Amino acid sequence: MKSLTIDKINVGDKAETKKQFSETDVLDFAKISTDFNPAHVNKEYAKKTMFKKQIVHGMLVGSLFSSIFGVQLPGLGSIYTKQSLKFVKPVYFGDKITATVTVRELILERNRVVFDCEARNQNNEVVIIGEAEIMPPKEG
Repeated sequence: MKSLTIDKINVGDKAETKKQFSETDVLDFAKISTDFNPAHVNKEYAKKTMFKKQIVHGMLVGSLFSSIFGVQLPGLGSIYTKQSLKFVKPVYFGDKITATVTVRELILERNRVVFDCEARNQNNEVVIIGEAEIMPPKEG
């Protein structure tokens, strides 16, 4: 695992992770989060929605950003301080998502790094965009 202090981070630095989402992932997340919205967990209900089939929880997909911040960039010792997400397209069971974060701004006096966040599916379609603020570790 990496552990980068703010002086080792540059505007434009990027990191990514990939995950294919399954029904099991969604059911496990529903149990953990207590979000049993039938659009996620009930096949018959989901058929009647605008999506026509079950969708992955947006926050489950968004959690990929957290995995990047905690182990890659900045890495171990980082503290999540802010996150905004816009869910652009649904994610379905079997979709392969690539989540990417890019350093947009360094706020040296506050020891904060602002990131652009983007997730794309296997068709290179954007499914989530957002922004995060992270406090990197003081010591690597």
